[in-house]
Amino acid sequence: MNDGLTRDAYLGGRLTLWQPARGYRAGIDPVLLAAACPAGPGESVLELGCGVGTAALCLAVRVEGLRIVGLERQPDIAEIARRNAIDCDLPLEVITCDLQAAPPHVRQRSFDHVIANPPYFRRDESHASGHAQREAAMGEETPLSAWLSVASRRLAPRGWLTLIHRAERLSDILGGLAGLGSVEVQPLAPREGREARLVIVRARKGGRAPLRLHAPLVLHKGSHHVTDGDDYTPAVSAVLRQAIALPGFGAAPYKADTKPFKGLM
Repeated sequence: MNDGLTRDAYLGGRLTLWQPARGYRAGIDPVLLAAACPAGPGESVLELGCGVGTAALCLAVRVEGLRIVGLERQPDIAEIARRNAIDCDLPLEVITCDLQAAPPHVRQRSFDHVIANPPYFRRDESHASGHAQREAAMGEETPLSAWLSVASRRLAPRGWLTLIHRAERLSDILGGLAGLGSVEVQPLAPREGREARLVIVRARKGGRAPLRLHAPLVLHKGSHHVTDGDDYTPAVSAVLRQAIALPGFGAAPYKADTKPFKGLM
């Protein structure tokens, strides 16, 4: 039953997820996405392209009482996401469908939050992966504009879109936020003094506040990797290990947890 799968720990062991041993495997991007979503207890969340459920379930660990729906077009990956939700006893309803062809009961709903980690690479400018699952996760078959359009339509008034993408696509993102305002951009720089490779963008349906460009959040300590193991900055390590909200976006400065989680590491 577990052939071809591994079970991996996230959030310092608070969450363990099945995922394919080969092909696309979730890294830190969906964890950062979940940490950036400003959801509160009792609110509703829709994830477009939920994969094995990494972002949605990380968010469910951090914020109790959420009602989360995930859309995933790959049936085998959607089934893994359902299994992860059941095994973790977390509230995630997974629907197998293309994000542009959601069933009526989804299209008739509005959500307080939409989150998304769209495929990063335009295939008119790059080569496709030879692995079908990896290609589905990383190759942009559905245009980014369609992801943004669906997100806008599914948001309730004053609802928030939160997405993570490559910095080079920021102009495409900003140009596709029809009906959304109060835009905030959080650049993610790999190291101090390096250009941001990724950005997290938040936008509010009907928001009117001016665009805010936050200072880069630096992911790794030092100028280069020098030792075995990770070298995340303390603030980013807290997001990844302690399930706290992402620093920035007006959040309180990071303070070290004096009572760290005692579960799996």
